[in-house]
Amino acid sequence: MNPLTDAAPRAAAAHPGPPPGSRPALRPNVLVMAVAGAVTVSNIYFPQPLLDAIAQGLDVSQHTAGLVSSAAQLGYALGILFIVPLADTARLRRLTTVLLALTSGGLLVAAAAPNVVTLTVATLAVSTTTVLPQVLTPVAAALAGPRERGRVVGLIGLGLTLGSTLSRTVSGAASDAGGSWRAAYLLAAAATAALLFVVPRSLPERAMPAERIVPAEPAVPAEPAADRLPYTRLPYRRLLASLPRLFAEHRELRASALTGAAVFAAYSVFWATLAFHLAAPPLGLGPGAAGLFGLLSLPGALLSALAGRLADRYGAGLVNAWSLLCVVASFAVVGFGALSLVALAIGANLLVLGTSACQVANQARIFGLGSEVAARVNTVFMLSTFGGGAVGSLTAVWLYGAYGWTVTVVAATGFTAVAALVVGATRRTSPSCVPDDTREAGSHHPLTPAGRDDA
Repeated sequence: MNPLTDAAPRAAAAHPGPPPGSRPALRPNVLVMAVAGAVTVSNIYFPQPLLDAIAQGLDVSQHTAGLVSSAAQLGYALGILFIVPLADTARLRRLTTVLLALTSGGLLVAAAAPNVVTLTVATLAVSTTTVLPQVLTPVAAALAGPRERGRVVGLIGLGLTLGSTLSRTVSGAASDAGGSWRAAYLLAAAATAALLFVVPRSLPERAMPAERIVPAEPAVPAEPAADRLPYTRLPYRRLLASLPRLFAEHRELRASALTGAAVFAAYSVFWATLAFHLAAPPLGLGPGAAGLFGLLSLPGALLSALAGRLADRYGAGLVNAWSLLCVVASFAVVGFGALSLVALAIGANLLVLGTSACQVANQARIFGLGSEVAARVNTVFMLSTFGGGAVGSLTAVWLYGAYGWTVTVVAATGFTAVAALVVGATRRTSPSCVPDDTREAGSHHPLTPAGRDDA
């Protein structure tokens, strides 16, 4: 018996939230999802503290080695665009099995890469298939129901935050212990492959309950009601074609996507250049020290779990506002305390806290648009977010090489200012579909594939 599979049909009944007895059965699988998200998302971030070691080991410049980090961000964005929408239609167990197998194989290729071109291409392929966290998050949010959507998204978001931060520590330690950056890739391949034996068994067969996949009555009216449309039967081409329409028609999605892109660009600026900054005189520290900052920022990661509960109670807009204050404060600290390891650690904590809280709030907002489109709105949001991350990484590597740490931090602050403008404009306007961030899913009518609102 699968708790998630059994809970889903009950959750789709008269009440959009989970039934009274479903929460205890849901928790173990949410834990599995959080752990799987932590392991797989680490494949995007663990190369960052290794960049200086990669540059030396493959005899290339730091700028060239930085392309590995940018390839990871770009590949993740491609995977989100072309793979994550399938979660609205595909058999989840089969999809997760294929993704985990491809990712494990790609990491082995990267570990054996003879040159930086092979490593960059392998990194691009790995990051394209390691999008499992963005498949799992909308599934968990749909099953949790509107009253606990933020809490569940926050728990999985905590797993993603821990994975992204601790991966830097683990990869730096593995590189030092193994005497080569390749050891970190081998460790990542083994951890990803281990998920093959756990994750597929913990998922429902499909993201939507069976009665929502096929209409209850065989005769379908000429203009069916929006809540009876079999979204999950859209062909792949139409799934992708619906993404721009969703972005255009939902103000909540536009606000979340633009805010996420700007904040994650700022986040990537810091982490893409931290290893270079620590390795440069007068600090002169190696990849192990750069990876240690992931462990040092653990308090900020743990505190970010509160963002989901706060979004449930006060709304996403307020959480966005205070999370941006944390990000701005972090860059003030690392800018003025550039040569202080204590200041850098404090800044890293503030940055992790602010970025993670902002993402949880944004996702809690967009999942209120309806479970039928949950994977696709998450696709739009995460595509924008990691597109911003790729821009931030590319900008950071170039600025740091040309102008140094101070100018790089100023650029990160500029990205944060863009996010603040979006949040401010959003709070002054009324939402397009969901009048309140805590409104129950199902109390609005999702747009039909034809683009009209039958409400």
